[in-house]
Amino acid sequence: MRISVRITPVATAVLLLLVNCSSRVVQSFVVPHPHSGRLSAVQVKAGEEESSSPSVATASSTKVKEIGLLTFDLDDTLYPIAPVVRDANDAFVKAMERYGFDGVNAFDIVNTGMKVREELALTDPEKAAGLTHTEIREMAIRREMERIIFERKLKETADDWATPVEDLSPIVKKHAQNWARAEVSESVLQQVLTSWEMERHHSAERHLFPGVVDALKKIKQEHPNVIIGAVTDGRANPKLMTFTLAPYFDFCMSWEDEQGGRQKFFRELNKVESTPELTWIYDAARHKYALLKQAQDAISSVKNNEEIKPLVWPDSYDDLVWIHVGDDLAFDVGGSAACGAKTILVELPKSSGQTAPFRFDTNIKQPDWATTTKQELESRIRMNEVAREMVSVEINSLERLPIAINQILRDEA
Repeated sequence: MRISVRITPVATAVLLLLVNCSSRVVQSFVVPHPHSGRLSAVQVKAGEEESSSPSVATASSTKVKEIGLLTFDLDDTLYPIAPVVRDANDAFVKAMERYGFDGVNAFDIVNTGMKVREELALTDPEKAAGLTHTEIREMAIRREMERIIFERKLKETADDWATPVEDLSPIVKKHAQNWARAEVSESVLQQVLTSWEMERHHSAERHLFPGVVDALKKIKQEHPNVIIGAVTDGRANPKLMTFTLAPYFDFCMSWEDEQGGRQKFFRELNKVESTPELTWIYDAARHKYALLKQAQDAISSVKNNEEIKPLVWPDSYDDLVWIHVGDDLAFDVGGSAACGAKTILVELPKSSGQTAPFRFDTNIKQPDWATTTKQELESRIRMNEVAREMVSVEINSLERLPIAINQILRDEA
């Protein structure tokens, strides 16, 4: 008996969909290559009519790559740094007062930090260039504590001897100086420093740019397996921002944790003839991704009863797309692109309080909290010009971040 089977158009579409789904295979492991040549920057601005979801792309671009790693700069990318530092400095002043150090101005520490760095540069320029923000701040706090204790000691001595402070002999003043240095309590110093850092994180949560949390939430919904990390040159850590960023971030890489690479970079940054490379910190982030991805794949293989080939760092990575998001052309775009990342440059309106687009100009007064030397600034400007060629997508609103990511994934397919 012959049975006639009629395949309707709907059934044909279903069969094609099944064939497409079943043809997906595990990709071979390859090392991502750095960018070569010029990348055309696609601007994604607020107000553009474009869906962020890959699932609603046009027929010509339905095939998209998958994202494996998404990294962020923090300061001036997810929140404005100026008000955050201002709040942290206010907390520092209050902490100093709690321990009896009255009359300190918040920016005394910034000025003292610059002075400490300049003094060290006269005797050990390489060490001065490699100082972290935390090291500079700690040295400055110690210097201010010593100054206050020293002035008090001189006044006490002068009062005891019924003589003006300026009439005290150099020997007495030297003794008072040594005494003040020994009187600084390490535990008190650390408490003051901790107060500054805690308020820095609290303030960052209060000052997040509009749309940050919603954008991260949408990215996680559209790309549930993406690993999200932070790459920062300071002590900020999204994992400590419990009420906002912490649920979305898997790790944080700080320049301050990679002393060898940081010191080498800043030594080169202070040499006019050199070309400083930032690959060390981004390689460290990529290494962290490989470890987390292995753990993620191991959990997935157990759940799905399948074998997944392990990643071996640095010999092999998966070929999923890595995207880095930041506001700094030199450090964020140039550094990450050199390691194979696609880049999203965040340049917000001036009213947002973002400082990066406006502070890399030797003719403009730098922010009060900045400790960058003029030579470093000039090097950064040169690096910015080169990095401009490496921007993949530029956005002027964090709400557009999911769209920018999916634009890159479509372009990479």
